[in-house]
Amino acid sequence: MKSKTNVAPSIISRRHFGALAAITGVGIAIKPVSTTAKQSSHDGIDISCGYVQDPNTYYEHLKPAKQTNKPTIVMVPGGAHTGSCYQVTADGRPGWAFDFVKMGYPVVVLDWPATGRSGYIADADVNGEIVCAGIGKVIESIGQSVVLLTHSMSGAYGWKVLEKYGQHVSRLVAIAPGPPGNIQPPADVVSETPEKIVIRGTTNYTLNRTGPFVSTQGFVVGKLIGKSELFPREFTASYTASLIPIPAKLLQQRLNIHGTQLKVEDRRYYRDKPVVVVTGTNDTDHPKDIDQKTVDWLKSNGAKVDYYYLGDKGVAGNGHMMMMEQNSDVIAKLIARWIG
Repeated sequence: MKSKTNVAPSIISRRHFGALAAITGVGIAIKPVSTTAKQSSHDGIDISCGYVQDPNTYYEHLKPAKQTNKPTIVMVPGGAHTGSCYQVTADGRPGWAFDFVKMGYPVVVLDWPATGRSGYIADADVNGEIVCAGIGKVIESIGQSVVLLTHSMSGAYGWKVLEKYGQHVSRLVAIAPGPPGNIQPPADVVSETPEKIVIRGTTNYTLNRTGPFVSTQGFVVGKLIGKSELFPREFTASYTASLIPIPAKLLQQRLNIHGTQLKVEDRRYYRDKPVVVVTGTNDTDHPKDIDQKTVDWLKSNGAKVDYYYLGDKGVAGNGHMMMMEQNSDVIAKLIARWIG
């Protein structure tokens, strides 16, 4: 199956983006291990999509039409997001996936197992280990070492993926990453019943124990956008509409309720691994000292770590969703220089 989509180089309209996303779910026969279908070629970018199985994990592969020697970047979204957060910014510009492809990097953007286009898995059967397995199998399917880029809640998956699939990961870029369970304090549980649990922190949560977490206006405005000076707030409604539910067990692990966050046990692939942690100056849940603890943990395990607190790089005002904010292209270039 082939189709053409013409997209202007400077902006992706929501109509065009929707059309591009729609063709990726049509007419793909799933094979026992994985499958990839050529989708379209436009603006010097070849786009294909596919799945890996066990667990079913959807991905899109964007490549420069002119081949380069630069490594493939695998972009993993944070909680409540699909891979589209890397494909289009809040105000409709091409996102990081297109920025990096235009700089010569092949890019793979995926949806976690049990979310988005990866399809349904019952909440009771979903956990962080399953998500990491899906990410790892996508990485293995590429057939060469990749740069793994994670964000927020997927930061914890990145640390585990590096443990399990580190031979396939040449570098790791962690954007405002969740810490590993090795150093994350247990959640401050205010109250809990068989149906609900209430957590207190920089962001407060009232969670249904069995049903998925659906982003509230308070969660979007207070955490995801937060104190950012560069998120275009006139697009808050459309951004909120793009968010997806987070399976209950995944969020409970992320918050480290009763010590359930993923822990790294085997650190052999951390030795001499280049890692950069990137944090915005206005990220509500990621003040500089919080992510510094993750940096220190990485160093203690032998990784070669750089900490890009953006204010130290002359870039101020970014919140949690820097890849969707008004200066997203500036940050993409900063990361690209680190990757090389």
